[in-house]
Amino acid sequence: MWIAFGFLSIVFHIFLIFSGLIPNLISRPLHMAIIIPWVFLYNRDIKVLSIELIFTVLGFVSCLWIAFNSDLLMDQYGFLENDFQLFISIILLVVVLEMARRSVGWPLPIVTFVSLLYGLFGNFIPGEFGYAGTPINSFLGTLTIAEGGIWGTLTGVSVSIVSIFVILGAFLNSGEAGLGFMNIATAVAGRLKGGAAKVSVLSSALFGSISGSASANVASTGMVTLPAMIKLGYPKRLAASVEAVASSGGQIMPPLMGAGAFVMVELTGIPYNQIILAALLPAILFFFTVWVGINFYSKNYNLKPIEKSNLPSLKAVLITSIFFLIPFSILLIFMFIGFTPQYSGAIAILCAAILLFFNIKNKFSIHIGFKRLFAAFVLSGKQISLIGSIILCASIIIGVLSITGLGIKLTSLIISFSNNNVWLALILTGIACLILGMEVPTTAAYVICVSVAGPALVDMGLDLLQVHLFVFWFALLSTITPPVCGAVFIASGMVSENWLKVSLTSMSLGIGLYFIPLAMIANKTILQLSSDPFLALIAFVKIAISLVFLSFSIISKSNLFLKLFCFVLSIFIMFY
Repeated sequence: MWIAFGFLSIVFHIFLIFSGLIPNLISRPLHMAIIIPWVFLYNRDIKVLSIELIFTVLGFVSCLWIAFNSDLLMDQYGFLENDFQLFISIILLVVVLEMARRSVGWPLPIVTFVSLLYGLFGNFIPGEFGYAGTPINSFLGTLTIAEGGIWGTLTGVSVSIVSIFVILGAFLNSGEAGLGFMNIATAVAGRLKGGAAKVSVLSSALFGSISGSASANVASTGMVTLPAMIKLGYPKRLAASVEAVASSGGQIMPPLMGAGAFVMVELTGIPYNQIILAALLPAILFFFTVWVGINFYSKNYNLKPIEKSNLPSLKAVLITSIFFLIPFSILLIFMFIGFTPQYSGAIAILCAAILLFFNIKNKFSIHIGFKRLFAAFVLSGKQISLIGSIILCASIIIGVLSITGLGIKLTSLIISFSNNNVWLALILTGIACLILGMEVPTTAAYVICVSVAGPALVDMGLDLLQVHLFVFWFALLSTITPPVCGAVFIASGMVSENWLKVSLTSMSLGIGLYFIPLAMIANKTILQLSSDPFLALIAFVKIAISLVFLSFSIISKSNLFLKLFCFVLSIFIMFY
């Protein structure tokens, strides 16, 4: 049943690309209707279900009602006309909150619920943070029967773009592409000092761009890299830190950057190819910093390369790399020709589906191909439901910020509190990103923070893309920063090490995650690779040199005076 339902989900999202313009109040509710059963019923015994079935039926029927009555609802301009529509509205909001809770835990739905309370009762709050109030039929109607909340722009990104690339990732992960990532990384870095750690860095960079989740990245690549590092004598805290940091960086690595790049396209209006080119050099700098840090740790712990007998042969590397290079190449070629990301992604999915029937040992196999295809169907449905639940819930928050004007008030607060000092405003924004990132997933933290702080930073003279990349990077901090550090929790659990030790080592190894966003502000030419590549490369080299000194000052076992001197020098080079 789930194979069939996963197939239905894939067909629906690809059909939307090739079918032309379908009204948003049809496509977006149907998108939610498709993911509801995955959240409430998947991997559960239907015989003992009661509440799950109630949520599924009520939510599914409500979504279908919105889709089938879209023409009528568009004429109401977000105003609920009767008690039945009010009932549908409440059901949709409750179901979205419960979907998010079941998918990612309590924090995101709690933040969303608090925002709803503000929208309903904010008129009772005195002072500048109160607002005039909105009639309940207009407030709830805008969120549920118009495109100002659940069915807003962010959900549109999930429907038309993010889901397509989630499907592509599922197809690649179900075939030989994952082995290809590992083989090419091992062949390139395995012979070097600290080779096993560097293999983890490269494989996580490749895999993480597709998966879009630091936790999923740790769980998948870590199954291979962590035992290899432990076997070669790496301290457990270092092995887990390498995997956690490298996996976190996968989300900032073009060409896909998880869901972030496509959400950024929608929020900024900047073309996709410009965004990934702007993000490329900073992402390389991040992995370069991790690489340098591994070199210093290798000297501290005398870490050796991977034995030659365990390195893949050139033939194995070439064959397995085909399984991800072909879909990736098709994706990038179609996008740079001028096709939309979602159309290019659909073509790449078709290519990846064909490659599932080919493997290293048995060449072409119908049996293995269909087995992988069915696995890809189920994985697609699960992943679409996870990301969809997050985005639907975040869309409610964005809707409330818009209806109540709270976003503008918070923006004004940042400007006034920072006294128009851009660096103080950036620090405040970074702290907000870190705090919010502890509570909600990266994409949601980015969207909420940039909606609140983005306009203030732009008003202070920063470029729009600078602001979005800065916030997106800082939304990742919580993956390795205590007290809530998801990637660290998983990696430390896989090697049975104290998570706090792993987190502290991760912070030193992933120091670029804290400083590169600030360097992007001080050296904005690094984001101009497409328009001025020479200046971008100069900025790249400058920041790279400063990061080497920074890593040395934090990781090396040199004397304190030398470390302090290198730290000051790194800051000077980076910001002046």
